[in-house]
Amino acid sequence: MPLKLFRVVEIFKPGHYDEVYSRLNSWGRMLPNGLNYLNSWVDKSRNTCFQLMGTEEEKLFEKWATRWSNLVDFDIFRIG
Repeated sequence: MPLKLFRVVEIFKPGHYDEVYSRLNSWGRMLPNGLNYLNSWVDKSRNTCFQLMGTEEEKLFEKWATRWSNLVDFDIFRIG
């Protein structure tokens, strides 16, 4: 099965930017096996992170997003 590409938009819940990056530094991205991080960037306001990710199994996004849902809201778009 070919790798599908996705644009992930993470919207940090108000006041949680520092907590997001503290968790990231302590625990890493906490990706399930098969969900691949490719690149990311954060906007100047530090409210939104844009990511490029790839997977063969779209259902893995739900598992990953659940791990961050107390700090981040997600919009996930298939692009390839």
